[in-house]
Amino acid sequence: MKTLLKVVLILIAAVIVVKLLPALLLVGGLSLGGLVLLGLGLLAVGGLLCAVGLSIGAAVVMVGSVVALVLSPVWIPVLIIVGVVALVRRGARRRATA
Repeated sequence: MKTLLKVVLILIAAVIVVKLLPALLLVGGLSLGGLVLLGLGLLAVGGLLCAVGLSIGAAVVMVGSVVALVLSPVWIPVLIIVGVVALVRRGARRRATA
């Protein structure tokens, strides 16, 4: 193609783009608004999932605490016996190596 024809086609394209610029800006603005709304929706869903996860975690901790409290008459004496046995064994080893 000749250079003059290329320049004329570029000028025609530029005029068409300038004439359609308001419509392009409107479409771009609407799509940007839609993306902002989508981002806010995802943020709300993420906050909801975080709240649900924290609630489930708190429930698990509470159930664990209740189980520990209910079983405390069993595991506290067992823990004391295990500690005394470990203390006696450690003392016996020190005397045997000395």
